[in-house]
Amino acid sequence: MGLLDGRKALIFGVANDHSIAWGIAKALHAEGATIGFSSVEMLIEKRVRPLATSIGSDFVEPCDVQDDDQIERVFQAWAERYGDLDILVHALAFARREDLEGEFVDTSREGFALALDVSAYSLVAITRHALPVLKPGSSILTLTYYGAEKVVANYNVMGVAKAALEACVRYLAADLGPRDIRVNAISAGPIRTLAASGVSGFKGMWSRFRDVAPMRRNVTIEDVGGAALFLLSDLSRSITGEVLYVDAGFSILGVPTSEEG
Repeated sequence: MGLLDGRKALIFGVANDHSIAWGIAKALHAEGATIGFSSVEMLIEKRVRPLATSIGSDFVEPCDVQDDDQIERVFQAWAERYGDLDILVHALAFARREDLEGEFVDTSREGFALALDVSAYSLVAITRHALPVLKPGSSILTLTYYGAEKVVANYNVMGVAKAALEACVRYLAADLGPRDIRVNAISAGPIRTLAASGVSGFKGMWSRFRDVAPMRRNVTIEDVGGAALFLLSDLSRSITGEVLYVDAGFSILGVPTSEEG
């Protein structure tokens, strides 16, 4: 028997087979979960639906998370198909490319609002619309990054958005704890995803990461999938409001070192 036999999971944010969200989907599917997907409409037919089909899922719904009506329609469709929900995964973030390079001080008001809306408030929005179907004992997971607490070159407004996201995790965990619903986050090390490609200089950072991380290796979507399985299963039934680092130990360092020095 799998850890998640009989459980139902809805995942927002798969973009392609390199997505962290896809790594999570594979891990949940391997342990018996029934999985549905929601993503931006332009990605669905070419990228998301083929992945869903590969694991036997036929629930694939488009959604612009800046539109509450669209979010509501996704959960109405889910309720009609499955009735209730055990697992909700939020793997969504966006900032304008021009706000992910140069100086943070040059972030526009519109760019700031957009990044915070899509990357942080969307967790609040989809959680609120999910509440009618979320069962007691269910679990919510989002994805953050170390740039939420330390300055990372060119991460800029996304670092601020991730800091807001982590605060949302804590406040939602406090709100939903009495309903026996848990909310946690994973802070993964750099992974070569579609979203990461929008960060100026990311490729160089990724290539150097394994030289300084204590475990001397990069992180994979399968690594994150395994940690997600823990946080989304009953193995972590008394953990909520936390950020779990899956970064080969990088976040413990004060002054990074390498084999050369």
